Amino acid sequence: MTPRASLTRRVTFSAAHRYRRPEWDDARNEATFGPCARKNWHGHTYVCDVTVSGAVDPVTGFCADLGALDRVLRSRVVEVLDHRNLVLDVPAFAEGKLIPTTENLAWWIAREVQDALGASARVSRVRVAEEPGLWAEVEPA
Repeated sequence: MTPRASLTRRVTFSAAHRYRRPEWDDARNEATFGPCARKNWHGHTYVCDVTVSGAVDPVTGFCADLGALDRVLRSRVVEVLDHRNLVLDVPAFAEGKLIPTTENLAWWIAREVQDALGASARVSRVRVAEEPGLWAEVEPA
């Protein structure tokens, strides 16, 4: 039997956002999303843990290429999201598209990382925390 393992890398990035449905008026957005809907945005320093898993290679002892994972996290996550306004700068979160909730951000990161890694590793979990006591986790199928 081939052993399986998982490997987690943590990255951080800072970004601004607000929650808003463009088809709703400001009152309804604020009633639904509270202070997160305010016009002047707000920001977080996010902590993101990406876990990949797979069979342990008997030659290298790795379940994933850490160098490749680091390159993907830098190019597809940190460089795209760090010091950005998620709504204004990241097309997936543009107004009328995905609301940049922590849950949607985690799903988006999981898809971006998996797309870039291809078959070389499987993204098994992404955890995004916007503060120490609040995070979302996704486990892509």
